[in-house]
Amino acid sequence: MKETGNQPPAMVPKRGEYMMTDIKRMAKYYQVPLQIPKDFFGSVIRKGSLSAMRFITAVDMTQPQFLEPVSRELWMRIWSRDEDITQPESILAAAGEAGLPSALAQKLLAMTSTPEVKNRLKETTEEALKYGAFGMPAVVAHVNGESHLFFGSDRLELLGNVIGEKWLGPVPAASKPRM
Repeated sequence: MKETGNQPPAMVPKRGEYMMTDIKRMAKYYQVPLQIPKDFFGSVIRKGSLSAMRFITAVDMTQPQFLEPVSRELWMRIWSRDEDITQPESILAAAGEAGLPSALAQKLLAMTSTPEVKNRLKETTEEALKYGAFGMPAVVAHVNGESHLFFGSDRLELLGNVIGEKWLGPVPAASKPRM
């Protein structure tokens, strides 16, 4: 968002008001345990997620088998349990919950301040910008030599159409017609 000059939706008063209602609605639809942080602006806007993104980058660079569980645990901390994701002890707690051994998590945390990790995160951001990303969530589908950018969790049906898959909703079994 910073690189494109885009403002977070919550910074536009009426859009921010709508977003708080919409987040709850989307959480119910997708059946995701989402709880808006009590201090939304402090947690999400002011503190941000740079330290968590650097940690995830270090995980991806050295222990990619832990990428999804660590990412999910950090997401659960901030968006389900209203817990911190910026402090070292919070990141280590998330890593532990994700099954990352403590000594390895400490090593990865130390890596977050290295030029290699910082540069890799910058490269990843630049790649997203190259495809036209301006915020998150963003997905790029590569189909028949073409790149297709999708922004927002409400674009899954369109993404499915582009990749030749039918979107059956967040819980496919519940979306199938009953006989």
